[in-house]
Amino acid sequence: MFAAVGIIVVIVMVFGGFILGGGSIGVIAHALPLEFLVIGGAAVGSTVTGNSLKELKALGGGLIRVFKGPTYQKRDFLDVIFLVSKLMKMLRTDGPVAVEPHIEDPKSSAIFADYPKLLKDDTLVHLICDTLRLVVVSSGTLDPHAVEEVMDNAIKTHHHDAIRPAATLQTLADALPALGIVAAVLGVVKTMASIDQPPAILGEMIGSALVGTFLGVLLAYGFVGPFANRAKQVIEADGAIYQVVKQIVIASLHGHPLPLVIEAARSGIQHSNQPAFADVFDGMRGR
Repeated sequence: MFAAVGIIVVIVMVFGGFILGGGSIGVIAHALPLEFLVIGGAAVGSTVTGNSLKELKALGGGLIRVFKGPTYQKRDFLDVIFLVSKLMKMLRTDGPVAVEPHIEDPKSSAIFADYPKLLKDDTLVHLICDTLRLVVVSSGTLDPHAVEEVMDNAIKTHHHDAIRPAATLQTLADALPALGIVAAVLGVVKTMASIDQPPAILGEMIGSALVGTFLGVLLAYGFVGPFANRAKQVIEADGAIYQVVKQIVIASLHGHPLPLVIEAARSGIQHSNQPAFADVFDGMRGR
């Protein structure tokens, strides 16, 4: 929603300011479609050339997330605390045999079934289940620091893949001003080929050529660059939930009391998604 509002504000302020300053929108309106065809076509073509089909699909998903915002909200961070804490408590009190059915087939698990939104996140489920499989197979003899290193690598790998749409958008934003210059140069070439025309016509042609530079810069810094930044924010906001999983698992393996484990995980969540202390501990008591 905010992305759409931002787009409207940019368009209204840029073109509205130009009109209020005495500019003629007719020159821009006349040149804009062709300049957009040149710049937009080159931008799309270069993006397709520089990326695989998988990357292009991820880019489309990244653009959608710019408008939808983060997947996980405060309630989801509360749920992941409950989910992982229940599994770690079961592992500690009932032993590996009790927790094994839940991590081997999470879709049939009564514990996972209470959190259907989390169950849809394959990365989250694999992070939890694969880590606990290591613990179960080793009969609890693994060094918590070694487990933490494994989880860090898994989270880092996921983040590297997830952040690619933002990086692709930023690369495109960096290229757009240069593509705008390409369109402007083509306009100048066209103008020079008509050098025998009256000054009024030449002035209009030069103005049309400059629209290419204007459009390239506007698209780069008014739209695509902010899209890249927002996509990065959304991806990083959703990635924070994996850190909560790691915090609970590692602190539990260190043998810390469950209230301390939960509070350490809760306090590490950014304030906008951080559940209240009472919500966490009342939820753990089943209230």
